Amino acid sequence: MYTAAEKEKNNIAEYILYIFQLEDLLRACNFDIDVIQKTIIEPQAKSETFFKEATRWYADMIREMQSRGLEKKGHLHRITEVFMELVYLHDTLLGVVKDEKYKTLHETAKTHISEFRQKSNLGQIHDLEVAFQALYMKLLLRLKKQEISAETEESFDHMRILLAYLARAYHKMKRGESLS
Repeated sequence: MYTAAEKEKNNIAEYILYIFQLEDLLRACNFDIDVIQKTIIEPQAKSETFFKEATRWYADMIREMQSRGLEKKGHLHRITEVFMELVYLHDTLLGVVKDEKYKTLHETAKTHISEFRQKSNLGQIHDLEVAFQALYMKLLLRLKKQEISAETEESFDHMRILLAYLARAYHKMKRGESLS
């Protein structure tokens, strides 16, 4: 909960990947708050207040996921909203601001995004969501200690660089700073 707030404030891309991870963790725990308390909250609880706040935070996530039918897949509303903002910013950087660096990064990443979309059967979701799915897959591969080929690592890097640039622009936009 504190980690999520810190990531949301400082790096929106890391925040999204962190929430993806939490969504999958809640699914793996079958949305059982007792399991979550024992395996996730208790090991990091420094106080009774923290334990109660964290329990409430995870319980709210569980309620939202279950009420929106996200037991098997899909993302919390807060992530959907951030995606919409990022897509708007993406379109603004390309079409309105005409940010040449971003345009170059997007063109470079586009081929890798298309290849990942095809291999992962992601259909018609936006390029940005495909890039986030790819980086989340990389995180899962790392957690499983699976080897990633140099070619795949290069593809991930192109998407990571694009999203890092977009994340910096997002925080500038949120602070009311100029994007050009």
